[in-house]
Amino acid sequence: MKRFSFLWILLLFSCSRNAITGRKQLALFPESSLQSQALTEYRTFLTKNKVVTSANSKDAAMVKRVGAKIQLAITNYYSKKGLSKELDGYNWEFNLVTSSEVNAWCMPGGKVVVYSGLLSVTENETALAIVLGHEITHAVAHHGNERMSQVAIAQGIQIAGNIFTENNAKANVLFNDIFAPGSQVTFLLPNSRKQEYEADHFGLIFAAMAGYDPREAIPFWQRMSKGGGAKPPEFLATHPSDENRIAQLQKYMNEALGYYKN
Repeated sequence: MKRFSFLWILLLFSCSRNAITGRKQLALFPESSLQSQALTEYRTFLTKNKVVTSANSKDAAMVKRVGAKIQLAITNYYSKKGLSKELDGYNWEFNLVTSSEVNAWCMPGGKVVVYSGLLSVTENETALAIVLGHEITHAVAHHGNERMSQVAIAQGIQIAGNIFTENNAKANVLFNDIFAPGSQVTFLLPNSRKQEYEADHFGLIFAAMAGYDPREAIPFWQRMSKGGGAKPPEFLATHPSDENRIAQLQKYMNEALGYYKN
């Protein structure tokens, strides 16, 4: 009974309202700890994969160019709302790696990777901006921290101070389960879809602020839908169904277009 009461107290005081999305989130981990761990994992990933240099590749140069524009848009967005401190510790990096996988991701602190296989589906710079806006929103909206915190509570992992520098094996495994490329946390599906919609919403805004037409999101996700092959029903998938995602994107479109036109 005491343990049950303690967990409720912990949940109560660890929930905070996200500065951008306005939604209450469970956040047990210091953002600085996640950023430090992300930097280590990012460096390891880059050493184990073929990074395409912008000096020799127009595609790599495009990734860096789009990333820089999205970064500037986010910085301006937070600054105008008086929330610049929310981006403390962000040292942005944008890299293209050679892989047939259709994917991109952003770790805490702005560590971004785009797989070359994604470019065959994006087909143009604007669609790439839509993807990067989405993935970066996951990071700035602290979605990873939220998911880690939920799993930590479920697994009874003790959290104190900088958990990753204390050789806490469970915490490091948990970090990799959430942030490592290709990870799947299958027991947080409903919340994961909520995070996906938030990433779609604010990703559109950030891409529009960066000067990219947010309407490109619709044909992009239509292309993803056609090329995705057999998929499980939405209630079994971490991402929304393509039909539901596109419907939600259309609801966000007028707001995003306001940023694009301005």
